[in-house]
Amino acid sequence: MGYGKKNVIKIDPLSYNIGLIGESGIGKTTIIKEMCEKLAGEDGYIFLECGKEDGADGINGINYLNCPEWSMDYDELTNSIGFEDFIDDVVENKTTEYPNLKTVVIDTYDQLLEISKPEVIRMHNSENPDKPVKSIKAAFGGYMAGEDKATEIVLDKLWELKTVGVHFIIIGHVKQRQQDDVATGQTYTSLTTNMSMRDFNAIKTKLHFLGVASIDREIVQEKTGKTKKEKGKDIDIMKGVITKESRKITFRDDSYSIDSKSRFADIVPEIPFDVDELIKALTDAIKTEASKGSKSISDLEKEQKAAEAERMKQIAEVEASNKVKKELDEINSKIKEFCTVNKSKPAVLKPLIEAAKACGLKNPMAAEDVETAKKILSAVA
Repeated sequence: MGYGKKNVIKIDPLSYNIGLIGESGIGKTTIIKEMCEKLAGEDGYIFLECGKEDGADGINGINYLNCPEWSMDYDELTNSIGFEDFIDDVVENKTTEYPNLKTVVIDTYDQLLEISKPEVIRMHNSENPDKPVKSIKAAFGGYMAGEDKATEIVLDKLWELKTVGVHFIIIGHVKQRQQDDVATGQTYTSLTTNMSMRDFNAIKTKLHFLGVASIDREIVQEKTGKTKKEKGKDIDIMKGVITKESRKITFRDDSYSIDSKSRFADIVPEIPFDVDELIKALTDAIKTEASKGSKSISDLEKEQKAAEAERMKQIAEVEASNKVKKELDEINSKIKEFCTVNKSKPAVLKPLIEAAKACGLKNPMAAEDVETAKKILSAVA
């Protein structure tokens, strides 16, 4: 049989990987929170405040968790959990514990990479006990292999979310950076990420939309009332004065001085920093692309809503099956441990073996359903 099919544009903006980077304090967390609530409701999103990021502290009503480390148990007092632990919980319990969750917001992505680095060092030392390292730069042979492993495990976890229909939004900071043009070799100034370009490009290539939030200032030159001598003449000393400033988000910059991106050709290049303008920009770009097909937007929305419901049904079935398997494995593991500890004590093992025989099994660890395994374990529990 032949493989492959034509892509159908998904209408919901939260079905895509979105990034927003910008100056500190410009309002990135707030506008993404407002966008998520308008598109998915108050329980349709969750912010993960990674590492030392604490932007959620100043926003009333935001749905969030602190993720100060890669792996840790949930601490109710500080509302903290390991990043990996949260992702695993969503994947294992999507339809029961997170039925309305559509997107997870990473605030900020650079801090997520930071908390992944100790995990990479731990992984290296576990795999190479004779050659332990203390630095990410020395992990897995060095030469950036440790940093690349950090990116790998982060992306792997984010893609696990996609298996249960949850997408992600990343937030990050910016700085001005001198960059070299590949074609001409000339140097130019760009407003881009504050991360290493290696780390940034690894996630940038995975995004459908990348907006850059900045402040647009109008500056005029005014006299200071002072003069200076130039060629024997008194020249007025001028200074730049800000007459107007406004926040904006850039999705496409033809001068390439702002490091933005969109995989949708018809995205508006720039918008005011406003949640409704943000939603409109994403939605319009998506719908314009979708309208190039043969189906109407309303038909696509109906079909995709029905397909999503069917997918959630399938995910629920897999989720339930996995939970049963996990419970069975845990019980059989306890039976195995009991047999191992008491292998030289036939009298102790006898009730277990008899319980297995009563269930039609020669091996007490061979139960294929939870109820049978429980009956066998209850003989010695």
